[in-house]
Amino acid sequence: MIERKLDALATRLGLRTNPTIFFASSGLMVVFLLLLLAFPNQISTTFGALRDWIVTDLGWFFILGVTVWLGFLGYVALSRFGHLRLGGDDSRPEYSNLSWFAMLFAGGIGTVLMFWGVAEPMSHFATPPFAGVEPYSVEAARDAMSISLYHLSLHTWAIFTLPGLAFGFFVYRYKLPLRVSSVFYPFLKDRIHGPIGKTIDVFAVLGTLFGLAVSLGLGTSQVGAGINALLPGVPNNTWLQVGIITVLTITAVTSIVAGLDKGVKRLSNVNILLAVGLMIFVLIFFEDTLFLLRQIFESFGLYLQDIVGLAFWNDAMAQFTKDGGWGWQGGWTVFYWAWTVTWAPFMGVFLARISRGRTLRQFVGGVLIAPSLFTLVWFAIFGWSAMRIDGIGGSGGALSEAVADDVALAMFTFFENFPAATLIQGIAVIVVALFFATSSDSASLVVDMLCVGDSDAGPVRQRVFWGVSEGALAASLIILGGVTGQDGLGALQQVITVIGLPIFVLVFLMMFSLIKGLRDEREAAFEAQFAELLARRRLMDRGRERAQADAAASGDGERAG
Repeated sequence: MIERKLDALATRLGLRTNPTIFFASSGLMVVFLLLLLAFPNQISTTFGALRDWIVTDLGWFFILGVTVWLGFLGYVALSRFGHLRLGGDDSRPEYSNLSWFAMLFAGGIGTVLMFWGVAEPMSHFATPPFAGVEPYSVEAARDAMSISLYHLSLHTWAIFTLPGLAFGFFVYRYKLPLRVSSVFYPFLKDRIHGPIGKTIDVFAVLGTLFGLAVSLGLGTSQVGAGINALLPGVPNNTWLQVGIITVLTITAVTSIVAGLDKGVKRLSNVNILLAVGLMIFVLIFFEDTLFLLRQIFESFGLYLQDIVGLAFWNDAMAQFTKDGGWGWQGGWTVFYWAWTVTWAPFMGVFLARISRGRTLRQFVGGVLIAPSLFTLVWFAIFGWSAMRIDGIGGSGGALSEAVADDVALAMFTFFENFPAATLIQGIAVIVVALFFATSSDSASLVVDMLCVGDSDAGPVRQRVFWGVSEGALAASLIILGGVTGQDGLGALQQVITVIGLPIFVLVFLMMFSLIKGLRDEREAAFEAQFAELLARRRLMDRGRERAQADAAASGDGERAG
């Protein structure tokens, strides 16, 4: 009865979607927004308590889980399954390698690199996470680079690659709806179309919206910091950030209306060119370009040298070596993984959608390695130049002070050390804003796909609704931080860590579903080969029987003659 009423309502509104998923997701989102605005302090306290419990008691689970996913993806790429395609065996990629890379990068962590490219290395440089390391020392600089690359290279992209591989495999090879529930077909079978499947899809939509809201909050705070740097009389306060969200949401909605090929693809290509241009500018106009070139290669070695230890490090000895005990990773690594995993449904569907026709080996290699290499070069150029400017072996400078004051200021304070600083700061604001718009329009299209169940765009009003909803949710979280007197980033961290836990468990289960799906594929291939051999044997037997019959008939004829 309820489903029929929802169907009728969707028809009256001119929607083309699964009404249960659409209305349940949007309804729960609206309820949360109303509660957030009505009881900001109570909700902040609740989320704060839940976050403290998660990072204290389950932080190890996040750290171990992502490392396990990375190892599993390496196994799939190198295994006998690597030749299978995301689609039929005769399907081929729709996008060129360049456009594919630009879309997955801009839709993924473009905003994050702009935000943390200077801020994260400088944070670890000024406040080393390892006990006994002196701030601003050579050892602190090396550790800062290794940790930054650990957070935003292979491990981050493993969180995106695993669901993307699962979506592409089950949706395109099994001809299932483009929904998160389809990934669990090996276990649920046709129940993916029932209440269990729809519950999974509703939760995935909500997780995607919250994950994006945190990213938009980070990006908006940086755009606000850039405006403040260009126009000192304009304070970077809550209302400026809400205004920025409003303007950029309108930009994102414009791209949403244009669609994936015209809107997202073009915006991604433009943005990646601007970002690369900024990176080359820093490389050329830094006081010691040779130092940066050498650090690109040395950072690669540092990353390879430290990655195994960092992948399993969860600061178990902190109670003996640090005054505050365990806690650093709760605000960094656990926050990163909890935040990133809320993007897993969105990025998984998005990556599967733009990667149809590629083999599993191409998909895993491309999505893991190409963005990770770009991230390495980005951090080597921005991070090492920032630490060199601040003074390696010294006692800190303006950059470390800016990061301690507000991490959103880091990039703009950094550009003050280069020629045409005002112009470059303005370009940086545009790049951050475009990355913001790209992430928003990509997520809106994907959320709409999750509700519709296929890759065809739904009605414009549907896509616009999700784009506006994402902006409203991000603005509400920013307001929560302002009303409760919290640091805006701190409020966002609390919400996303709590939302990230169940999504993390869901992605963990995707790995086991994919294992079963690959095994089923192998068994089906063996059965097909056996059936083919059996069919050939039967044909051979029939031919032999026919030949014997013909020979017998010929012998009888000769005897009769």
